[in-house]
Amino acid sequence: MLRRSPRLILCTLLLVLYALPSLAVAPDPEATKRLHALFDREWEEALARHPMMATQVGRHEYDDKLGSVSFADQQREAEDSRAALRDLAAIDRSLLGEEDGVSYDIFKGEMEDNLSDFELGSYQIPWNADSGFQIEFGTLADDVPLQTVADYDHYLSRLRAWPLLVGQQVDNMRLGLKRGFTLPRAVLTGYDRTMTAHIVDAPEKSAFYKPFTRFPASFSAADRERLTREGKDAVMQSVVPGYSTLLAFFLTEYLPGARSTLGASELPNGAALYRQRIRHFTSLDLTAEQIHQIGLSEVDRISKEMQEVIRKVGFQGDFAAFLQFLRTDPRFYAKTPEELLMRASRIAKRVDGKLPSLFKTLPRMPYTVEPVPDSFAPKYTSGRYVDAPEGGTRAGIYWVNTYALESRPLYNLEALTLHESVPGHHLQNALAHELTGLPNFRRFYYLSAFGEGWGLYSEWLGQEAGFYTDPYSNFGRLTYEMWRACRLVVDTGIHAFGWSRQKAMDYLASHTALPLHEVETETDRYISWPGQAVSYKLGELKIRELRKKAEAALGKDFDVREFHDVVLGHGAVPLTVLEKNVDAYVERVKKAKG
Repeated sequence: MLRRSPRLILCTLLLVLYALPSLAVAPDPEATKRLHALFDREWEEALARHPMMATQVGRHEYDDKLGSVSFADQQREAEDSRAALRDLAAIDRSLLGEEDGVSYDIFKGEMEDNLSDFELGSYQIPWNADSGFQIEFGTLADDVPLQTVADYDHYLSRLRAWPLLVGQQVDNMRLGLKRGFTLPRAVLTGYDRTMTAHIVDAPEKSAFYKPFTRFPASFSAADRERLTREGKDAVMQSVVPGYSTLLAFFLTEYLPGARSTLGASELPNGAALYRQRIRHFTSLDLTAEQIHQIGLSEVDRISKEMQEVIRKVGFQGDFAAFLQFLRTDPRFYAKTPEELLMRASRIAKRVDGKLPSLFKTLPRMPYTVEPVPDSFAPKYTSGRYVDAPEGGTRAGIYWVNTYALESRPLYNLEALTLHESVPGHHLQNALAHELTGLPNFRRFYYLSAFGEGWGLYSEWLGQEAGFYTDPYSNFGRLTYEMWRACRLVVDTGIHAFGWSRQKAMDYLASHTALPLHEVETETDRYISWPGQAVSYKLGELKIRELRKKAEAALGKDFDVREFHDVVLGHGAVPLTVLEKNVDAYVERVKKAKG
């Protein structure tokens, strides 16, 4: 799964694509001009509202700011979305070219989603079980440019702004507490670590102080002395007090006031919230019951494949006994964090070597492999991709969680690496950022069903690239696919059908080879992040369905490298748009072949 700031990529949703005109007409220049002027205006306003997003996309006018998230700011952003929708409605969509029509629909959905988020009060829960604004801020030193004295002064300004942002987030969460709109108490055990890790008694112990230990060689002695002094002061007078305030609020107000229920359907207006979350993450208008049934069907199919692997390795015992064997045999676990990182790096480089056989277009941006930061590793997933800042000096990062090595099996590592690095999230996101000819908001647009569906498809694609030759690694691939199928069952079970936390964990534990620690952290993630988990499998099913359709239609003329360019060549798009793109590709090839 890709780590990202909720505002870094803005809010995304596509409800239903308007029908394209039945007769081809030339795009109207005036309508096109007005549309792109609207896109540009909203993009600039979004950058001003969300300075960290601006930094991430390579715009540096706001590098000294964190932004404001007060209730008044939330209201203003909602009103801006209403105004944008009014302006969009004044543009006749039928006068636009096909690509602009797609952009029109995506933008419309995005603005509608912003409004829904505000009306449902989503800003009142600014964190979940394994992420949140305090975790994102904890990686600030890795996310901002630090090459000049001005960069360091901007960094200091952001450190000093932290207490104000904390205060605004606390005020928003208090609004949620008043109406029972909180995370469930059940997922918050140990969450205080994400705050206590940054409450230090000396600046040198803080992750925020690291930039002041490694100045560029060009800095003068006077600049180094001043920046070091101010850095120590900012850490101890702003960062530590901000995290201390947040911790006190968490322990004395939020945790005691957090709801005892689990499902989104049990929140105020919860049924509508869950429907909106499903559409937001999938771009599909599916009901919880439909998704639940798709999940059960996929679980049954994958179970049969897993049983075949067990038969081939000659294991004597039932499925549960095989899972226990995988979870406890030392051969399947790295002995040191460095060993796990080295194995992940080796897999990643092997995949790099296979990419030209699968893709015509490859990104310029490289990536690296690093451990998940200690401050939040205990509650974090096994791995995640971190985008490279646009125009920055840091590559993309494939994070590997080295906490609790007994919970990080090596038989899952090939599938994890293919998903998070290449051909998964790094390849897909880096290519999207390098696209030309699209509005800026589409270059940085992220739809979970597309991105996570591509990540899961990438795991499956590893078979063509020569991976999973070891049967246990192949079982790891299947257990990852089973894991995503189980998500369809578990997410809907929790948020629509009243499942308990224990029932969800038991279902995951009995159907996958996930370590029990990961079963627990993943379940807490689904509880605290309604709807996101269903996007993976639904997206992957659509991509595989479209590939099968193209292969059948083109026969020997099918080129997997061209197919992958078509899938990734427009950036992230709703699944309905992806199908149109693939259909158009099939027709082009047929016409070219006569």
